[in-house]
Amino acid sequence: MSNSSSITQFLLLPFTDTRELQLLHFWLFLGIYLAALLGNGLIITTIAWDQHLHTPMYFFLLNLALLDLGCISTTLPKSMSNSLWDTKTISYLGCAAQLFSFLFLIVAEYFLLTVMSYDRYVAICKPLHYGTLLGSRACVHMAAAAWATGFLNALLHTANTFSLPLCKGNALGQFFCEIPQILKLSCSHSYLRELGLIVFSLLIGFGCFVFIMVSYVHILRAVLRIPSEQGRHKAFSTCLPHLAVVSVLVTTVMFAHLKPPSISSPSLDLVVSVLYSVVPPAVNPLIYSMKNQELKHALWKLVSQCFPKQ
Repeated sequence: MSNSSSITQFLLLPFTDTRELQLLHFWLFLGIYLAALLGNGLIITTIAWDQHLHTPMYFFLLNLALLDLGCISTTLPKSMSNSLWDTKTISYLGCAAQLFSFLFLIVAEYFLLTVMSYDRYVAICKPLHYGTLLGSRACVHMAAAAWATGFLNALLHTANTFSLPLCKGNALGQFFCEIPQILKLSCSHSYLRELGLIVFSLLIGFGCFVFIMVSYVHILRAVLRIPSEQGRHKAFSTCLPHLAVVSVLVTTVMFAHLKPPSISSPSLDLVVSVLYSVVPPAVNPLIYSMKNQELKHALWKLVSQCFPKQ
């Protein structure tokens, strides 16, 4: 019987035990990671560089890109390192740090997406009050609130999870540290306290989801009342990327944690965890740059200045 005081490391679930496939996994994740770094880095640089993009919508988008960079950097490097060096271990403190960081960033991102839905609602439904309701100070306060909420949520869950006695080994059925896998190792009914906190967090998350959906119902009504087709297209082009990002994050997280046990398996769990921890940070820059002409134009100007034609 082991307990949490005697556990010095955890064993992460590998994607494969075959050496050739481990190296393939390393190169695949390296490609995804570099694409995410490049995409989010370009968005951050472009928004910071172009004065025309110093607006509330792009301020929130810059924060989203920062969170995406942090989120994917929390899980992928360790997984790539394990595949490259053919190991499965992560230290106890490393696991705690990874769990805290991932929770902090993913929760902050979800609350930031909620704030961004409010930004789009005010911009389209109350355009005359946009400057008043979303001034620079208000934007900083809302972004800071999203970051602070993620930090407090992560601190609470991490401290509570790692205070539980663990006596069912140290093998986690996931490629990174997450709460459900650690709770499976607990031998105390104290884990019910953490389950209660998870339910409470889910209720708050559901409230945010309802807020986003209600905002978009009002936005859709307002857009359909715009007389010109060009005006409707412009309004949709600023909203659809945000709605797509929310949909990707919410659907993958919900499927990962609410799928029926009958279809659950270690392989499927690994694939689904990649969908919500790796895919959103990697595809968000692509989603935003595809529909946003203003951002594409600014990005092209930045690239042209950095690499002028001879």
